[in-house]
Amino acid sequence: MIEITIDAELQLMVPDPDLIQSTYQQLKQVDASTPFPFWARIWASSLALKQYLQDHLDMVEQQTVLEIGAGIGVPSFAIRSFAHTITITDYDANAVALMQYNIEQLHCTNIKALKADWTNFPLDLQADIVLLSDVNYAPDQYEPLLALIQRFINAGATIIIATPERMSSAPFLTMVQSFVQYQTIIPINQDHQVTLIGLFVLKASGI
Repeated sequence: MIEITIDAELQLMVPDPDLIQSTYQQLKQVDASTPFPFWARIWASSLALKQYLQDHLDMVEQQTVLEIGAGIGVPSFAIRSFAHTITITDYDANAVALMQYNIEQLHCTNIKALKADWTNFPLDLQADIVLLSDVNYAPDQYEPLLALIQRFINAGATIIIATPERMSSAPFLTMVQSFVQYQTIIPINQDHQVTLIGLFVLKASGI
């Protein structure tokens, strides 16, 4: 692992990208179906979500926050000093182990990491604010993801989604459009490339 500086207030341990790539290539030679560990990279969407939250701290101050499909969990760690409690979840046990490591390194007492798959999400998890970054990449996952979003919206939660502008995202965004209360575009400069990220705030009508 290597330590990277996200901003002046946040340093995290993350997997070494060169080691991740070489290990992945080796595993692919043994089994061509080996999936790439997408959780192990900090994506532009998570940086955009982090930026939006830091610019709107009033939304999360003293709130119960839940991040789903978090990977490294950058947005959650960025607001650790403001939220009341934060639960960071991912379906990959390695991602959860890394989140737990960073929780301990940062001495966070209000954050917990949890292994959870959005296709069978724990019913007892509640939240005021639900965070999702770059989760709507696979059309075959839209149905369970939308059902989960609907569940939290029905319970009165605010959903904040960050997603890159890609063709495959359009159908998903159409499905949630009736809940969108606010949207904007956030440009993220990462690895000498600018990626435009759509940021969407979802609530039940009238909230």
